[in-house]
Amino acid sequence: MRIPAECYWIDALFSVLITNEQSKYQLDTERIELAVNQIVKEAGIVTGDVSVAVVDDRTIHELNIQYLNHDYPTDVISFLLEREDEHLEGEIIVSVDTAAELAQDYGWDWNNEFLLYVIHGCLHLVGYDDKNPAAKAVMQEAERRHLLMFGIEHRLDPAE
Repeated sequence: MRIPAECYWIDALFSVLITNEQSKYQLDTERIELAVNQIVKEAGIVTGDVSVAVVDDRTIHELNIQYLNHDYPTDVISFLLEREDEHLEGEIIVSVDTAAELAQDYGWDWNNEFLLYVIHGCLHLVGYDDKNPAAKAVMQEAERRHLLMFGIEHRLDPAE
């Protein structure tokens, strides 16, 4: 069953479109909207839109194969479609299954893990990178800062 998309606005110039492709978990769409809005606003984005698709592991696995040549599911994928000055068009695809599974491993709520993935994907859209240790540290600090805006302490990866 497909749940209708919900559209939120910063103003008439920027929108966040949330499409929920799963029915197993109840989403906090307001937190998703606020997280995307705060990141794009901080980055100086004024116009455009970001779509957030909430999917299961099977779907994100298929997308990884199709677009990234990865034969495994991941937590989040982001696609920057257009970025010019204060304009941004992008897509974030998040696996709610992975969020729920890893949240148990980390000992915190799946909603927090899910929000972390939304933040991570959106940070990629506005130019953050995690391909080397220095860039990853900068990105993780931005994740921590944005999670704290929701009163959430960033969980530590067991490998860290």
